[in-house]
Amino acid sequence: MLGHIERYEAAVAEAVAGGGERYVERHRSRGRLLVRERIELLLDPDTPFLELSATAAAGTEFAVGAAVVTGIGQISGTECVILANDPTVRGGSMNPITVRKMLRALAICRENRLPMVFLVESGGADLPHQLHLYLQVGGVFRDITALSAAGIPTISLVFGSSTAGGAYLPGTSDYVVMVDQQAKVFLGGPPLVKMATGEEATDEELGGAAMHSRISGVSDYFAVDEVDAVRLGRQIVRGLSYRKLGRPPDQAIRAPRHDPEELLGIVSADLKVPFPVREVLARVLDDSAFDEFKPDYGPNLVTGFAHLYGRACGVLANDRGVLLNEDANKAAQFIQLANQVDLPLVFVQNVTGYMVGADYEQRGMVKHGSHQINAVTNSTVPHLTMQIGGSYGAGNYGMAGRPYNPRFLFAWPNAKTAVMGAEQLAGTLSLVARASAESKGQPFDEEADAERRQTIEAQILHEEQAMIMSGQLYDDGLIDPRDTRDVLGVALSAVMTNECRGQRGYGVFRM
Repeated sequence: MLGHIERYEAAVAEAVAGGGERYVERHRSRGRLLVRERIELLLDPDTPFLELSATAAAGTEFAVGAAVVTGIGQISGTECVILANDPTVRGGSMNPITVRKMLRALAICRENRLPMVFLVESGGADLPHQLHLYLQVGGVFRDITALSAAGIPTISLVFGSSTAGGAYLPGTSDYVVMVDQQAKVFLGGPPLVKMATGEEATDEELGGAAMHSRISGVSDYFAVDEVDAVRLGRQIVRGLSYRKLGRPPDQAIRAPRHDPEELLGIVSADLKVPFPVREVLARVLDDSAFDEFKPDYGPNLVTGFAHLYGRACGVLANDRGVLLNEDANKAAQFIQLANQVDLPLVFVQNVTGYMVGADYEQRGMVKHGSHQINAVTNSTVPHLTMQIGGSYGAGNYGMAGRPYNPRFLFAWPNAKTAVMGAEQLAGTLSLVARASAESKGQPFDEEADAERRQTIEAQILHEEQAMIMSGQLYDDGLIDPRDTRDVLGVALSAVMTNECRGQRGYGVFRM
């Protein structure tokens, strides 16, 4: 696990380094703060910042972090989503992964009713990649205006150039703050205007903070410098008088009785070997207390009631990897019970899928797995998913994987996600090819088959890695296992900004 964490931390360090020493120094030489320094000033002192998808774009051609920082933090006593361009990475321009990360942050705002604060310094779209981002960028502006229509505030603090598509970030926000002599908001800069119209104009004339504050009205607040912009941003959030609508904490916070440091040694190095999930829960939940539901029925899935940072929640956690008929039925019942009392659910994934084989199929494995999937799909209480091991097959779906829209999904750096294990997938394709050749009366090329199996196994072993999956935004970020409790605590508080109301009716359960 320490090896996994070391590789993860190296990727995070790469993201924090932004565009590299040269561009960081150039940015500082202009008297400007770095993106994370701006965020730190904006947050309330000594409060946590839960960064999301810190290693986005890992394993791709784009810079790790995707030129934007997103996360949840407290501003003037109100939890907000923060989306901040990193101008040291290609001028803060947006590549396809950037846009995906921004859209995810906006979805988190919408689902959880969290205000959005943009820290803007963006050159717009990274034009060489326009085919894969131009149309998607339009969704960003659509979502910003939809937040406003839903009564969810959006605030832009403009620190630097915000051109072309970047201009619509402040353009579609409820509140806009611009920094004197730094902020530039325009659809076309001097070169483009010259080419398009022949007009010669300066940056300040086209989009400076003074012009937008006094003439165009694009800016609502005029900041004399970056620190003043942050002050004004905090002032705006304070004036929102925003209130949470969900369940408040109902008991005092109690630290786990067992040391979270021990989480590093609980997980099996080989994810084919099950590990005791109750030992994980004992190092995450308040007071290590867990009121287990149906402990002797469907033992491969652990279900029960607990508290996290004083907030009540239900927990579903895989204990032995595979889900059997009884496990699926137990899960469906427990999810329904949680919805009856408006209780948020925490899913702890280490699942190989639903069991296959004649006995299980004859007992209705498809039907029982569908019960669980039905319950997860139609549950309307907030779902938080933590992937601590494997997540394979339809087990990913039944345990609130990404396709089932949990409010948040985080993964430990040892996690793996795929339709099935690499060896099983390659072997299945080999058996299908062999059967096809036999049915056609053709010879089977054993040597080519062995080479094909090896290639497919290598591909899946690469693609199923947590770093690769997280790089593609299939989760909300990798985390150090020792931070699990804190991450879930912040996420659980954030989801309670919105209502927590369960589903009282369900679709047809095939009995």
